[in-house]
Amino acid sequence: MIDFERLARPGIRALRAYDPGHDLVALRRRYAEAQLVELGSNENPYGASPKVKQAIVDALAGIHIYPDPLGGDLKRALAAKHGIDTTDILLGNGSHELLMQFAQVFAGPGDDVVASKFGFAVYALAAQAAGATLHPAAALPRHHDMPRGHDLAAIRAAIGPRTKLVYLANPNNPTGTWFSAEDFAAFMGGVPGDTLVIVDEAYAEFVDAPDYASALPLVARFPNLVVTRTFSKAHALAGLRVGFAVAHPGLIAVMERVRESFNVNALGLVAAEAALADADHLRDSVAGNTVQRQALAQALRERGLKVSPSQTNFLLVEFGDTASQVEARLVGKGIVLRPMGGYGLGECLRITVGTEAENARLLAALDEVMA
Repeated sequence: MIDFERLARPGIRALRAYDPGHDLVALRRRYAEAQLVELGSNENPYGASPKVKQAIVDALAGIHIYPDPLGGDLKRALAAKHGIDTTDILLGNGSHELLMQFAQVFAGPGDDVVASKFGFAVYALAAQAAGATLHPAAALPRHHDMPRGHDLAAIRAAIGPRTKLVYLANPNNPTGTWFSAEDFAAFMGGVPGDTLVIVDEAYAEFVDAPDYASALPLVARFPNLVVTRTFSKAHALAGLRVGFAVAHPGLIAVMERVRESFNVNALGLVAAEAALADADHLRDSVAGNTVQRQALAQALRERGLKVSPSQTNFLLVEFGDTASQVEARLVGKGIVLRPMGGYGLGECLRITVGTEAENARLLAALDEVMA
């Protein structure tokens, strides 16, 4: 019998596959008639723009040919939207692919990667897969106004001479917390120039906090800064997997060497371009999320639950020792939330903000379960 585990590289042997939380396809089949309420994956319940759907239909006639390997039209649209050059942009099969590839290219055995405790699980996966050593920096304490959020001072202190990459998320998944533009600019000023800082802004479109600002304008000032975005969340293209990174053109040129050929499919390219052009749909989706996020957070707090501040389309909620029982019983009622044990937050559940009707079903089921 072949020992495939032994054949794998050491970093891969210690790796565990990304955990999606549930077998959602099986649950969808199980609850087909009762209509499953999926509030565990941070998807946009308002769906994609009608312009996106029309663009996909129009592109179907050409799916027998390869897509544009350069993604030229989408890059030009992104460049115009963000006031950058196309040479500053790297396209990915979702931002997940890009986050993994940065470690593949710039870190390896003997190198260090720094990320905050309670940061997105992919950062640790990326470091391990590359054979690098992950150094988790302490998060802000629970009594802080940003409980479990990134402590930029602790992250800076964790950076050493072997640190090749730093992963940050703003706002952060799974905590929903964020850090200010002023604090981040000061942080970047103290990072060594040969240490890459990757800021994951998957949820940036949802933010309305006055102290927040995207890190995109800082890319021109700090050549070691990378910003990643996705079309999966606010633009509601999770099923098509389109993301992008913005960085110094020299860094992008190096990354292009490992980018898989045709890594963004033809439908994803046209859909993302159409989504980018429909500012009204994006605005309406974000506005709906803001209203429902505030209402849901208030309703959960009225039930005696501790809800972390959030600038995303989800809430991190403390249920204490009963979290796993509550989560399992809600699944039994056709309500899917995200368990947080894999993040070291076993007392919490992450709840995607749904529509008004979906949130009402959640609250009614939660009242039954907690009773």
